Amino acid sequence: MSDAIKSIVIVGGGTAGWLSAAIIAAHHKNRPDETLKITLVEASDIPTIGVGEGTWPTIRNTVRMIGIDEKKIFKECFAGFKQGGKFVNWVTEDDFYYHPFTVPLGYGQMDLAPYVEEIEDFALEVNYQQEICEAGLAPRSLAEGEFQSVCNYAYHLDAGAFANILKEHCKSELSVEHFIGTVKDVILDEKGHISILNLESEDGPFELTADLFVDCTGFRSLLLGKALGVPFVSNEKYLFNNKALALHVPYEDEDDPIAPHTIATGQNAGWTWDIGLTNRRGVGHVYSDAYLSDDEAEENLSKYIGQSLDKFYIKDISFQSGYRQQTWKHNCVAVGLACGFVEPLEATAIMLVEVAARYIAENLPAEQSTMAVTAKRFNQQMDYRWSRITDFLKLHYMLTQRPEPYWRAHCDPASIPDSLKEDLAIWKYRGPIKSDFDGVAELFPAASYQYVLYGMGYKPDYSRQSYLYDQHKNAERIRQKNRLMTQQLLQTLPPHRDYIEHWLEQ
Repeated sequence: MSDAIKSIVIVGGGTAGWLSAAIIAAHHKNRPDETLKITLVEASDIPTIGVGEGTWPTIRNTVRMIGIDEKKIFKECFAGFKQGGKFVNWVTEDDFYYHPFTVPLGYGQMDLAPYVEEIEDFALEVNYQQEICEAGLAPRSLAEGEFQSVCNYAYHLDAGAFANILKEHCKSELSVEHFIGTVKDVILDEKGHISILNLESEDGPFELTADLFVDCTGFRSLLLGKALGVPFVSNEKYLFNNKALALHVPYEDEDDPIAPHTIATGQNAGWTWDIGLTNRRGVGHVYSDAYLSDDEAEENLSKYIGQSLDKFYIKDISFQSGYRQQTWKHNCVAVGLACGFVEPLEATAIMLVEVAARYIAENLPAEQSTMAVTAKRFNQQMDYRWSRITDFLKLHYMLTQRPEPYWRAHCDPASIPDSLKEDLAIWKYRGPIKSDFDGVAELFPAASYQYVLYGMGYKPDYSRQSYLYDQHKNAERIRQKNRLMTQQLLQTLPPHRDYIEHWLEQ
């Protein structure tokens, strides 16, 4: 008797549920044997978090792979291009640096950092994208097609509208079945595996069974956390933030420029995000309630947007930074918030959904008997990813010079992961290089660490091995090439809003 996996039930909609369904269904749409049945059940009475408006460049390949036109994303999600992040007032109260998505010129061949006089200018010296962002330009011209560009990019988008596009696409193009129902009980078999979901709908109770269950129930983690009892591992020792306020800010004029990057501005005990869509800005304040009251956070937010908050609907979000001890247990795997969450500093939420769903799709066991091995390997990868994400986000805080208690606490050695301390011990004499990040489970490349590390003013002591850095002519040649490319792109790339409007009219 065959024990092939023939059915998957995804519990929970929103971006996590529908993106998972789309990725898995698209990957297996040409399955020649029995059809893989994918069912998504969501509770209409459970609101989604819905503030994940920033993405990572992986989203481009994901959208293309599942078969959605890029123009559709821009039209229906009021999307804009995201070319990186601008970090304002993170080192002092009067500075900024960029984490652009395009890697430095010469990346992987030589590190230009030893040849940059002012290390804070690293991104400016080795990459044209900072200037493109500062000028408010699009990452490509009208001569380039969908998903193409001279500058690497992701999207800013309306997360709720994105989930709706995915839902429509899954149902109409990918044969995903859809039910509205609320989980009332999870029945386990004698081995502790999920066997039956008892649900309640407007039409009465019903049951769902499956070979594999995907938990996309958000912070509640109804399947992995509650039913299977997988404990939550907090990393609030390293990342202090646990609250956020979010609101939508209209443009003063419909022709106002759209920032082609996320703007993250340091506050006295946290930071604000500012994300430009075509129809509005998404603005929010992430903070720690151990250092800032809700009223003080609202005051910071009001000051940032230059308006009273009285007329705005404010979404108040509480969260715990951390992740489940296992992501995949028995015949259940969690994706999205059901698996874990860290603050939205580098737009990891949707990226992790992509990563997890792609793993499920590409490694879906041919037989249930091999599911334990698949789960073991996935758990190992996810443990590594959570550790790396924690390290990378912590790096943004621990190099600050700001005097407030919140920022000083982030510099306490006790709040720095040992793995990051080990990296910094190496980087004391040379910067991050590609071989530091060559694992299959890497999320952020060495270039990302370089931009943040150098942008915050950290310069390795290259004098200890000065004989390695004698390629001054080659370095100057690359920097000169960057200057020429920058000037050319500044003259040829269109303003961000102009490009989107003209492109969508074509």
